[in-house]
Amino acid sequence: MTEHRSGFAAIIGRPNVGKSTLLNALLGQKIAAVSPRPQTTRKRQLGILTIENAQVVFVDTPGIHNPKHMLGEFLNQEAQEALDGVDVILWLVDSSTAPTEEDIQIADILSKAARRTPRLLVLNKIDMISAEEESARGEEYSNLLNQATVMKVSAARRLGLGEMLETLIQMLPERPPEYPEDQVTDSYEREIAGDLIREACLIRLRDEVPHGLAVRIDEFKERENGMAYIAATIFVERESQKGIVIGEGGRMMKTIGSQARKEIEDMGGRKVFLELRVKVSKDWRNDPNALKQLGYVKKK
Repeated sequence: MTEHRSGFAAIIGRPNVGKSTLLNALLGQKIAAVSPRPQTTRKRQLGILTIENAQVVFVDTPGIHNPKHMLGEFLNQEAQEALDGVDVILWLVDSSTAPTEEDIQIADILSKAARRTPRLLVLNKIDMISAEEESARGEEYSNLLNQATVMKVSAARRLGLGEMLETLIQMLPERPPEYPEDQVTDSYEREIAGDLIREACLIRLRDEVPHGLAVRIDEFKERENGMAYIAATIFVERESQKGIVIGEGGRMMKTIGSQARKEIEDMGGRKVFLELRVKVSKDWRNDPNALKQLGYVKKK
């Protein structure tokens, strides 16, 4: 009987190193929102890759950073709790930059995690640096984390992913799959739709808006003609931000809606009617009640 390996692999790293890009590339389809802005990922999400003789359940996590508000504390807690009980920890770093304070913070967290859990240190964005820089970066990051297997990839260009995946699978225990072979995530379609709307906002809006923006799905209905009806609220922290999201003559809102609708249609394989509105929730990132309503509940 051929051996079958299966297990959970947490993807951890500081903001904007390419965790969600890596996950989408490995799965061959988009389940995680991606943007050039930090903190695009706000909750843990499973990405399930099933191939012959192996199933890898990736746990995508928010970027670990120095929090400046209650939302940031929630994001860090989400990321750190993802390390509990996994079979492999995949630390993704940006090889185009030297280790930062956040990287040092992550290395310290990993040194305190379950010591028997294998570590895979993955240097991302190798297409952006020279061979000499690649060697230097590998040494700098390796010095932060002892006993880690080092791999080098470019998630955006899909370079080195096959070799990295083979190495990762060999770190998993021999056991049957956890999920059906046709399941790719544990998130519901309405949750992914909310992330894709926020992704469209992050890509289109100015620097002063994205971090203070959240999306709530108010309605998600299947219509008789096969189309999905989605109503969502975009929350911002200030009245001035509301004007930016709407744009002159409502043009920005239409642009965001058009981009998000296309992504949601591609995900679900059917037409979508998307209705968006914008609401001000003052300082919601530090408001426990607002955070709870949006699903960001920090555990005690």
